Amino acid sequence: MRQKTGHLLLCSAALATVLLFGGQGQAATPEAKPAVADAVTFDASDAQSFSGAFLAARTADVDHDYVNAIQLYRKALTYEPANLQIRERLMISLFLNGSFDEGLKEAQALKDDTAVERITRIVRGLDAIRAGKFDTARKILAYEGPNDLDKLTHQLLAAWAQVGGGKGKQAIASVSSLKGPDWFKVFTDYQLGSMALVNGDQNTARQYLNSAVTNRDAVPTAPDTFMRAVMALARLEAAAGNKQKALDAISVGDEMINNYAPLKALRQSIEKGEKPAQQVTNAAEGAAGVLFSVGGALNRQGAEDMVALYLEISHALDPKSADTLIMLGGIAEKLEKPDRAIALYGKVPADSPMRRISELQLGVTLSDTGKVDEAKKHLKALIDSDPADIRSYIAYGSVLSEAKDYKAMAETYDKAVEVIGPVPRAGDWTVFFQRGIAYERLKQWDKAEPSFRKALELRPEQPQVLNYLGYSLVDMNINLEEGLGMIKKAVDGKPDDGYIVDSLGWAYFRMGQYDDAVTELERAVQLRAGDATINDHLGDAYWRVGRKLEAVYQWNRAIISEGEDVNRDHIKEKIANGLPPLDPNATTADRSEPAPVAPAPPAPENPDKKS
Repeated sequence: MRQKTGHLLLCSAALATVLLFGGQGQAATPEAKPAVADAVTFDASDAQSFSGAFLAARTADVDHDYVNAIQLYRKALTYEPANLQIRERLMISLFLNGSFDEGLKEAQALKDDTAVERITRIVRGLDAIRAGKFDTARKILAYEGPNDLDKLTHQLLAAWAQVGGGKGKQAIASVSSLKGPDWFKVFTDYQLGSMALVNGDQNTARQYLNSAVTNRDAVPTAPDTFMRAVMALARLEAAAGNKQKALDAISVGDEMINNYAPLKALRQSIEKGEKPAQQVTNAAEGAAGVLFSVGGALNRQGAEDMVALYLEISHALDPKSADTLIMLGGIAEKLEKPDRAIALYGKVPADSPMRRISELQLGVTLSDTGKVDEAKKHLKALIDSDPADIRSYIAYGSVLSEAKDYKAMAETYDKAVEVIGPVPRAGDWTVFFQRGIAYERLKQWDKAEPSFRKALELRPEQPQVLNYLGYSLVDMNINLEEGLGMIKKAVDGKPDDGYIVDSLGWAYFRMGQYDDAVTELERAVQLRAGDATINDHLGDAYWRVGRKLEAVYQWNRAIISEGEDVNRDHIKEKIANGLPPLDPNATTADRSEPAPVAPAPPAPENPDKKS
């Protein structure tokens, strides 16, 4: 099938395992549910026993409903005040809810609890930095363990405590001598540059920030940290009166991560002769930046709780950090908490270079809550305010896609292509890809195919484009071998994506290679067991190879599985009568069966993320 997005949510109960073992433990990853409004708080007094309060708290916790989880864990503690597990979960829920000071009280009480020592040590150390107790912070943050990520995090935080205590040169020396894997440098160069800036040493800051900006490994490893380094270098040069060098730094960032709205805002400010202030100006903001960098690098599907924990703690030290607020908003969206996401986006300061990103995300999230007309109005106004901002078209187009207004979606991306001009850059592939989807949905293949091929020209190995175009070619029975080759390449790029593997299986089915179809579709079902379309496809393949009982079983599973893009009446007909016999003279799969309706196209990534 044409690939669609789906979120894998990390069960909160597994968070301690991830934190303790550095990601080595296996966390439960239930399938995402349809987006819903944030949960409504209820009265914890309804829980009349320890077991009742505990089970209700666990349910709320796994559902990322931390307001209710906190109430219920506290209720459970009234029955068993000494229960360490409950107190641990209460502390983590408080931090994930953004209640840092309340969580800190629990961390102080649990400081000798080895099960959560990694959390309590960091928050206690950061609280000491926040309070100006820098020597105390260094002692708390001392780390001798084997985990590379912990070693990096604690060493950087301890170094910021040194900076706060007036020992900036010693801090820089301690970080410079830090030994570890090659990826350490992605983080240490930026942090060293920031430390030097706070220490007033512009030459050293310039040296390390230039190293961070020219590090090609930084973008795939930690794009958010890379962009912080670019902007810090540009601000440094602007403040020093080196306007062209500042603009050159921005150009490097724009080349690596296209259409990054804050860079555009910073460029405009520097072109006016302004000297924007640095983001990190003291030890507390620097320490907050460490957790932002680590959280940003870990930010992926399945790690939302762990990332949110780092970011919420970072936010407590640096509440004005716009990129932290935006990343937290994105996580809230993934965790199906759109109201919280909207609130976080609304907190981004009006004068921040990232305000436009927050407004774009807010508009998309409004659509997710069902306020489609409001979202359209909001995003259309953003386009009108800056018609050259490509991300505005992408955000507006995603809302139109969800609303299935493909005509307006195509028109929107046509305008975006006009703005891009005759020489698009690699990062513009998303615009052409989404325009292709719009025209494919309008059944205007003569306009869809050139857009898909342009997207592929700009990003030749992009799995989504390879999968969508390849699937379309096979499904329309044109250029079958080319289409199959594209899907195979997409599977090579994302071998664990059930939707793309399903495309490969379905391509084999459409080409009459039923044994190969069964092999791939069985693997797709293992990867996405609850998807109706994949189960339906596997049922068809089983029928063609004579495994008719298994076919009926899969069709029955398809009927009860999640998915709006299957014709359940047609599946019921297949359960009753099977598939029609093949034409013995046909050279490919029987084309009389209707092709499945393709799933909705994937929404574009967050505007603050690299495509």
